[in-house]
Amino acid sequence: MFMHPHGGASTGHIEVVTGCMFSGKTEELIRRLVRARIAKQRVRVFKPAVDTRYAVVEIVTHNGEKLPCYPVEKASDILAQVGDAQVVGIDEAQFFSMDLVEVCNRLADEGRRVVVAGLDQDFQGVAFEPIPQLLAVAEYITKNLAVCMVCGGPADRSQRLIARDSRVMLGAHGAYEARCRAHWRPDPQESRQEELPLGT
Repeated sequence: MFMHPHGGASTGHIEVVTGCMFSGKTEELIRRLVRARIAKQRVRVFKPAVDTRYAVVEIVTHNGEKLPCYPVEKASDILAQVGDAQVVGIDEAQFFSMDLVEVCNRLADEGRRVVVAGLDQDFQGVAFEPIPQLLAVAEYITKNLAVCMVCGGPADRSQRLIARDSRVMLGAHGAYEARCRAHWRPDPQESRQEELPLGT
């Protein structure tokens, strides 16, 4: 159990930041972790090793903000590398298996603050495990919305623009875009038939 800097044992908890792609999840994760560092708390950040889109040993927003991190192959590796961190950040949580839930609960039970960011739905609009299970056990939940690239309204879904069967396909601009309920299509081919994106 960690001791609070002002005395007494600190109470661990889980915070989940979720939403569709381009909704600012990693940006919000970085903001919270930077604030924790300003407060002189020991922070350690993790991401799945499979996520090499922008960097290998950093979490990176679509706008280029960065924070050093530890890439890990599986969620259980976090326990081996967390050290004496008081605050644990985990990005792209949807790429981990269901054991991430047990890992996060264990870290929180030890008195740590656990901040997790990840997609709540896949490109077909299906709940993206283990995020739903993390939402069930988290003390604090933030759902971010993006901007629909067709109508400019609030977007909560990730539109895949490239036809691929696999559920996991790393990508950013050009492979995905944010869409609202009305303009989202589970079939990437159908998405091409929508109105022209904003700014065209």
